[in-house]
Amino acid sequence: MKTLVVASNNKGKLKEIKAILGGVYNVVPMAELGYNAEIEEDGATFYENALIKAKAVSLALGVDALADDSGLCVTALNGAPGIYSARYSGEHGNDKENNNLLLKNLEKVADRSAKFVSSVVLYTVNGEIFSGYGETNGTILFKEEGENGFGYDPLFYSIDLNKPFGIASSEEKNAVSHRYRALCDLRKKLGDK
Repeated sequence: MKTLVVASNNKGKLKEIKAILGGVYNVVPMAELGYNAEIEEDGATFYENALIKAKAVSLALGVDALADDSGLCVTALNGAPGIYSARYSGEHGNDKENNNLLLKNLEKVADRSAKFVSSVVLYTVNGEIFSGYGETNGTILFKEEGENGFGYDPLFYSIDLNKPFGIASSEEKNAVSHRYRALCDLRKKLGDK
């Protein structure tokens, strides 16, 4: 089975990618191969940030590398938090503070429609670039529900599942998630490569 290095140390993302691609690849985090450098995500889009991460890890380790950049886009907030989802409250990866700020910013807002977006990029040792895109639609709840998932999952009511991601099982979420759809799109584009 071919090894696929994921340009991330985010345990939630790694768990999902392993669950989705584990039957096809031996999925390993970049830290397992000794790459722990902070990668500056200064792209203007999810795709640009995913490419930056995948290329940095591929070039540093001499392996094919996969990166995902994803986030929550809320209609009433003009697509925010968007590419800043992980650091929406100012501190990278503080899910509780990010969720609290999102609820505060939507306090008096009627339109709570939102979508999760994911862009995945595979950067090969030969410099080839393959990408996939996925999204899943829902609404933002008025309070957190459930303990499952990570990030904004407890606030995201999935239209596909008719329940919040926060109470959905990993299997349920992975069957409809933005990341699953992006990885399926990538796999389709890769074909037999």
